[in-house]
Amino acid sequence: MFVGREEELKALEDVYGRAGFQMVVVYGRRRVGKTTLLDRFARGKRALYFTAQEESGIANLRRFSRLAYESFGVPATAGAFSSWSDALEYVASEAAKLEGPSLLVLDEFPYAAQADPSLPSELQIAIDHSFKGTNVTMVLCGSNEGFMEGEVLGSKSPLYGRRAAQIRLRPLDCMDVRDMLPGVSATDVVRYYATFGGTPYYVEQVDVAQSYDENVARLLFSTSGLLYAEPSMLLRQELREPALYNSVLSAVARGMTTPKGIAERAGVERVSVGRYLRVLVDLGILERRVPFGTNPNTTRRASYAMADPFFSFWYRFVGPSTDAVELGAGAAVAREVASSQSLPTYEGTQFERVCMEWLARRNAAGSLPFLATSFGRWWGTDPQAREQADIDVIAANRSRRALICGECKWRNSFDESGAIRTLEHRATLVDGPWDECHYYLFTKREVSEGTRGKARARDDLHVVTAEGMLG
Repeated sequence: MFVGREEELKALEDVYGRAGFQMVVVYGRRRVGKTTLLDRFARGKRALYFTAQEESGIANLRRFSRLAYESFGVPATAGAFSSWSDALEYVASEAAKLEGPSLLVLDEFPYAAQADPSLPSELQIAIDHSFKGTNVTMVLCGSNEGFMEGEVLGSKSPLYGRRAAQIRLRPLDCMDVRDMLPGVSATDVVRYYATFGGTPYYVEQVDVAQSYDENVARLLFSTSGLLYAEPSMLLRQELREPALYNSVLSAVARGMTTPKGIAERAGVERVSVGRYLRVLVDLGILERRVPFGTNPNTTRRASYAMADPFFSFWYRFVGPSTDAVELGAGAAVAREVASSQSLPTYEGTQFERVCMEWLARRNAAGSLPFLATSFGRWWGTDPQAREQADIDVIAANRSRRALICGECKWRNSFDESGAIRTLEHRATLVDGPWDECHYYLFTKREVSEGTRGKARARDDLHVVTAEGMLG
């Protein structure tokens, strides 16, 4: 299913429509949908699509040679090229004879380059000389984000400065996940998103004919579950010390938010934990948060939290139960998790993410009261109440002195008037000044008629339900 990649597909088409040689770099974590995007992009185009594998350089070159010959009508019996340099020169010379544009995709490029370290340099020479006079659009794609950023996009790479565009593919937001789950209620879409996140491959495993509980038990709480070992597999693929990173993630999932607390809980040296945290932030698994309005480079109030809902759920509920799952009690553990009070609380924290994504979408569409230029969360001390306070979601335009503050309630019922009063008060704690302030109350269920009436009577109060966002 192709969902939610319209902007990335348009960017690829824009580059493809330019005259002359173009190179695009596409990268992102495994399972995020890179191949699906490139398959869609390649439709109807004259394309040579090669996917490298974790095998020897000779084996990869042999398969590329066969595909190259087939693409230009040469019998498959032709022998393999003796080097990548020869293979690339052949493709460029044949492409130069063609009228109109053509496409060359090198998928999982890191596998080929790691098997033959000379490949980036040979590719650079081919781009600068052989491909220079062609209308080839070359796409280098890879799941190893560290390699792609360092060895392809980095300033020390032979390929540095030759790209026309780069696309880092990230997980889908909840609104796109909704489109992948036809017939599922808005509240269940939020539950699925809170569990599987926005990685397309994970969401595709959901069987909408089954209940949420059945899907979670089948995919996550069984040794044969397709996603049971997914986090450890990804850490082993991306990182050199997966065990230490696993300990860091477990510490964050258990409520540690500061580098000091994370280091102590994970058993990692305090001087080293910063490096592990930065790598996990770069991978999109963790996020570094600072209160809205503070300088992220100088503040000492930064905290770390899970950025990917799937990893958050796995380390919160699955990871601590692996011993029981391995001993055959996975179904019982899944039932216990489903009936616990911890699950709705957890879903509430992920609902805040959904609300932030909805605000970002509305902002991009020009549908908020003003164009927001910054987003975030706020937390700090409420001097009047003499307690710690927070605001779930914030959007602002400082030059216009305009502010949006949002409260997210993942409950079937609550004191709606009290929530609005609290939100109005806490908005005064956000460093301003603000000439314009709007209040958003995001709810799991429909609010009372009285609250709806207040929102209708006021220009600055907005009530948005899960159904309103995702229905």
